Amino acid sequence: MHCRPLYIWILLLFVTKVYTQDIEPRRWTPLPLKSNIVGFGYGYTEGHIAFDPVVEIENAGIKQNALALQYVRPFKLGKKLARLDVLIPYAIAHWDGLLNGIPASVNRSGFADPRLRLSVNIIGPSAMEPKELHEFLVAHPVFTVIGVSLAVSFPIGEYYNDKLLNLGQNRFIFRPQAGFTHTWGNWSYELTGSVFIYTNNNDFFNASVRKQDPVFAMQTHLIRRFNNNIWGSLSLGTGLAGQSIINNQPKDEQENIMGALSIGFPILKQQGFKLVYIRSQTLTDVGGDTNTFGAVWSIIF
Repeated sequence: MHCRPLYIWILLLFVTKVYTQDIEPRRWTPLPLKSNIVGFGYGYTEGHIAFDPVVEIENAGIKQNALALQYVRPFKLGKKLARLDVLIPYAIAHWDGLLNGIPASVNRSGFADPRLRLSVNIIGPSAMEPKELHEFLVAHPVFTVIGVSLAVSFPIGEYYNDKLLNLGQNRFIFRPQAGFTHTWGNWSYELTGSVFIYTNNNDFFNASVRKQDPVFAMQTHLIRRFNNNIWGSLSLGTGLAGQSIINNQPKDEQENIMGALSIGFPILKQQGFKLVYIRSQTLTDVGGDTNTFGAVWSIIF
C-alpha cells in the first residue's frame, strides 16, 4: 500500500513518442528497481511541409498515424540509477502536393527506425526499490536529478532508395543527452540538451549520398502534480543547424520550435493514461508546420 502512489506517479511519466517529434517531459524522473514499464502510444500528425526548391515539390501536406511500443527497465549501475528504453515505431503516412506542377500523392506504411537508449542519473536518488524510493520522496520534497544518456536509432525501418519519402532514414543516429530536473513540492522544472549525430546515407534518392551536420536541440518543461496523482506539463523545445549535404552540395538547414501540453492520470492501480498536444513550427524556408495529438496507455509491473 505504501508503494501504490509511487507506482501510479512513475508510470504516468510514460510519454507519447511519435517518432517524428521529440519533446519529452519527466525524462529524468527516478524509477524504482524491479519494475517494468510497457507503453502503447498513438499519435496523429497533420500539417504542411516545405521542401528544398530543387526537389520541385510545392504545397505539400502530410497526414500520419503513428503507433509506438516502448519498454522501460530501470536497473542499478554501481550505486547509480540507470534505465534502458526500447522504442519500436510504426507509421501510416500520406503526403500530397504538387510535383513539377502536377497534383501527386504517396502513401507509406511500415516500421520506422527503432531506438535504444541507455540513461544514468549521476546526481539524485540512488538506485532504490519501490518502498525505499517512496520513503525518499516523502522525506525529500525538494531534490535535484542530473542525468546523461546515449540513444541510438538503427537503420532498419522501411526504406526505398528509389523513393524520396520514406519512413526509415537508412542511417544511424546517435544522440548524447544531458539534463536535470529540480523538484519542489508539487512542482518540477526540467531542462534537457541533446545533439543528434548522423552517419551518411550512401544510398539516398537518385543514387546520391546524403550527409548531415549535427542538430543541436533543447527542451524545457514546467510540471505540476495535482490531487489523485494527476499531473500536467507545459513544454517548449527547439532544434537548429543540421544542414544536409547531398553529393557534396549544401542543401537545407532547418530550425524549428515546438510547444506541447500534456496531462496524465491513473485509470487503474498500475495503469495510466496520458494525452498530449504538440505544435511544431519551422523557422526557416524548409521544414514543417505540424500539429500532433497523441495518447499513451502505460502499464507497470
